[in-house]
Amino acid sequence: MLRRDRQIRAQINQLADAILVAVSYYLAYQFRTNPMIASWFGLDIVPADTFAKAEWLILPLMPAAALILESQNFYNHPPLAPRRVVLWPLFKGCLITSICMVLAIFVFHLTMSRSVTAFFGVISFGLIYAKEEVLRMALKSKFGQKQYKRRFILVGSANELDKMCHDLEGKKDDSIAIVAQFDVGQPLLNLVEMLHEHAVNGVILSARHTYFEQVENIIKACELEGVEVWLLADFFTTHISRTTLDELFGRPLLVFSSAPETSWQSLVKLGLDIIGALVLLILSSPVFAIVALMIKLSSKGPVFFKQERSGLNGAPFTLYKFRTMITNAEQFKAELAAMNEMTGPVFKVTNDPRVTPVGKFLRKYSLDELPQLWNVLRGEMSLVGPRPLPVDEVKRFNDLAHRRRLSVKPGLTCLWQISGRNQISDFKDWVRLDLEYIDNWSLWLDLKILFKTIPAVFFGTGAK
Repeated sequence: MLRRDRQIRAQINQLADAILVAVSYYLAYQFRTNPMIASWFGLDIVPADTFAKAEWLILPLMPAAALILESQNFYNHPPLAPRRVVLWPLFKGCLITSICMVLAIFVFHLTMSRSVTAFFGVISFGLIYAKEEVLRMALKSKFGQKQYKRRFILVGSANELDKMCHDLEGKKDDSIAIVAQFDVGQPLLNLVEMLHEHAVNGVILSARHTYFEQVENIIKACELEGVEVWLLADFFTTHISRTTLDELFGRPLLVFSSAPETSWQSLVKLGLDIIGALVLLILSSPVFAIVALMIKLSSKGPVFFKQERSGLNGAPFTLYKFRTMITNAEQFKAELAAMNEMTGPVFKVTNDPRVTPVGKFLRKYSLDELPQLWNVLRGEMSLVGPRPLPVDEVKRFNDLAHRRRLSVKPGLTCLWQISGRNQISDFKDWVRLDLEYIDNWSLWLDLKILFKTIPAVFFGTGAK
């Protein structure tokens, strides 16, 4: 199924799910305020008029639920995918939506029974899954199959045809039916006859090892017949990049990218960065005052440490930290080079003699990193992402592949932070974890890293 078809299907499902979420919210209140149902569960009877005081919550809940489900890749599965592929992301999406609902109740001091959220989670899960089952039944019907399944002819060289068949069989796309194959070495008239004979919906054309003149003639023939052509534009072999088709000033454009592309998830991530950094700065303001006083009273020098770090695509920015070392620490760095515990361009020492007593405490519990929330708020960093390295260390990269860790914004925490950073001494392992994060990025992965960071900071594990 083409991306445009998947997007249309996803948008329709998002609209339907948003409506079902609103219905679930209403039913949850009706169930909770029903005396008979309350007695079944041994709950106190809730007055029916409490719904009017919190009914406005439906408005933000509808789009939020759709976005959360999208972040769990709920809308990426094929329409006839195995049920397990549908159930797990749906369960996670409904659970996160219910948690967000609880947080909204707490933040806005709503007089709402907490059991309403439990009813809401169960009902929304049931209704959305029932919708998926209805769609599955409709698509399996004769009418659904006629509307859903499309007939295609594969066109390419003999070797390419075998590979295309193998790839299509591996994907198991129920929306595509291959009815015939055509070798580009045959006369073009034979293809035209096949178009008439099989009454196909389209042609899938591979042009990797084919002359473009032949490709052009095939496209023109299909154009006259009114038959759609899908040109497999895999002219170049890439190992990491994902290829997407776009347009620039009306001209078709192939985009090769090895970093996460712009999506709803990335927009939600940006919103979480801004809101999260702002909230954390406000909540940690007393800690800022206490730490600043501790640094001032314990050693001479400024409270904050500023250093040029490499940000997105290597662009330098000024990183802020609480000062944990003596003021002339950089002058002694060359003398400590022999104590470096990291291979590669990075400098790490466990018992660095330049660190002050207060600095050791701040580093153990990562309190020295708090000022970087300002960098997040300014858009130079993210809450989750590869840790930013000093500009001079990035310049010393001896493997250009290591620079791909710069393809996303640096972050306050990352996989390296929660994977036993005190046990990682090879810079290649550090980069491997960063690239693993980039290649598998999702909003859910960011949330898991954030949750795992909390105990790591609280217990001071892995700090140097």
